[in-house]
Amino acid sequence: MSPALRYPRCDSGRRTPAPAGPSERRFRRSVQFPPVGPMVVVVPNQGATPIMLAYTYPLLSIFWTMLEFFVFVLWIWLLIYIFMDIFRSHDMGGFAKAVWVLFVIVLPFLGVLVYLIARGGSMQERAEKQAEAQQKAFDDYVKKTAGASAGTSADELAKLADLKAKGVLTDAEFEAQKAKILS
Repeated sequence: MSPALRYPRCDSGRRTPAPAGPSERRFRRSVQFPPVGPMVVVVPNQGATPIMLAYTYPLLSIFWTMLEFFVFVLWIWLLIYIFMDIFRSHDMGGFAKAVWVLFVIVLPFLGVLVYLIARGGSMQERAEKQAEAQQKAFDDYVKKTAGASAGTSADELAKLADLKAKGVLTDAEFEAQKAKILS
């Protein structure tokens, strides 16, 4: 048998041994040659300009990869939200919080599922309570800050008038302090 018949040329031009039997033929068909990815050929006469001949990443694989990435981001967000809920909960003690955290870390899928079933209904209530407390603290801060600057001049004028009525301040001192406060 001639070497040309025993080793037929494959797509890349190299000689490969002929398949021995049906199982090897199936194996040859399942092996991807050239490897998966873009196949770029540089033509030596035209310089180093790459030419895209084929691309083996199909459109469905792109959508599948996007879906996998979305599910991964969703999973990370869910874990963060559950950990936030565990630590913001005031109805659990430290030991119960530690047990939930270990359960979610050691068995993540089962831990998250059990946590959502057991405590998922009250997660929104705890989030609303925390948001209300933060809004109340912010409103109190704004009132205190805005009220301190506006109430200061009126309060000081009332104190000055009281001191003048008691005779502690003279008319000249009262007018000087009043002009200083109002300016």
